[in-house]
Amino acid sequence: MAEADHVERYSVVIVGGGAGGLSVAARLRRQNPGLTIAVIDPSSTHAYQPAWTLVGAGVMTTAQTLRQEGGLIPPRVTWLREGVHSFQPDEHSVTLESGKVVGYHRLVVCPGIQLNWGQIPGLKETLGRNGVTSNYDRDSAAYTWECVRHLGQGTAIFTQPPMPIKCAGAPQKAVYLSSDYWRREGVLHHINVHFCMAGDALFGVPYFVPTLQKTMDYYGVNVHQKENLIAVDGEKKEATFQRVGTDETVVRSFDMLHVVPPQSAPDFVKNSVLANENGWLDVDPQTLRHKKYDTIFGLGDVIGTSNAKTAAAARDQAPIVAENVLNSLAGKPLSGHYDGYGACPLTVAYGRVVLAEFLYGGKVAPSFPYDQRKPSRFAWFLKTEVFPRLYWYGMLKGIDPKIKHKVLNRS
Repeated sequence: MAEADHVERYSVVIVGGGAGGLSVAARLRRQNPGLTIAVIDPSSTHAYQPAWTLVGAGVMTTAQTLRQEGGLIPPRVTWLREGVHSFQPDEHSVTLESGKVVGYHRLVVCPGIQLNWGQIPGLKETLGRNGVTSNYDRDSAAYTWECVRHLGQGTAIFTQPPMPIKCAGAPQKAVYLSSDYWRREGVLHHINVHFCMAGDALFGVPYFVPTLQKTMDYYGVNVHQKENLIAVDGEKKEATFQRVGTDETVVRSFDMLHVVPPQSAPDFVKNSVLANENGWLDVDPQTLRHKKYDTIFGLGDVIGTSNAKTAAAARDQAPIVAENVLNSLAGKPLSGHYDGYGACPLTVAYGRVVLAEFLYGGKVAPSFPYDQRKPSRFAWFLKTEVFPRLYWYGMLKGIDPKIKHKVLNRS
């Protein structure tokens, strides 16, 4: 390291200025003002992505989900507005796409998840037109609403790719809200609704599946398990699916197609020495410290742990990572332990939400004293009013209140 004197070096470098990265940065700044902290992120716009489901249902606008990234960077935190090219963990440095090298004493990796639109031939070319849309795309979520409210008859197809994906409940949230709108408009009986999923279960936590299946049945949705979208022809309005585990394909015609793309860790993580055999950041599931490099921590959608990839998971992980980074810098044992908490507010209708909360192993862990399998107006209020405010004015400022969850003894 002959060039060591010329490398910018910080106490903590955070890769990713999303929910997890900004929350950790703000917490570290509050708890130890003496730290030098840098956040690496090329994006100028920050999105509250959980609300894109509501944009696709006409409840919110895209603009309401967006803020300028520069206005969210905590005070006295350096923003390096670039992408990451590579990691050099043995040298405690990160190389940016410009070639600039940034050194660290501790590194936090949380760049989110990569949406691989290009893995489905024909999708990128037709997304946002021809009735092809996705609530996973910032620019297409509003088009989902246009497609839904203008469809009076025909066939609507909603897809879900192989796991893991971020917010695994979001593909079916689009099904429920769209179907509820059509029901309210009196046209649902003129629309054939299909939900084509690569997996074989509606939800990863069996406790909530009967409620979700009942909802699918209520709307008359045709659920096709083990069908994975492999091609889209927007002009012909045809979607090609492969039956998982076989070479058999099926072509379905559509008037509206809501697509969820296959997902992975970002390439610069997936192709690095920090990744596990499946391409995700290789961290300990409890401490969230890297299994090989003890100066590196991770959180959010990029980590290779078995928890759900949701904003609620990142909210729970951020204080644990901040605590363990500070302990690590001080030479103390890591006292923060993550239990796998995740939450998915499943919008089964306008004004009704099944609030699924769970830990590692699918243990049900509600924060509120009611049967969360039952659709609730209270949970809709949380989803539409409380959680967005908690995100912008609490979590991203490092003052997110801790809401205790308790494991349910039955499942």
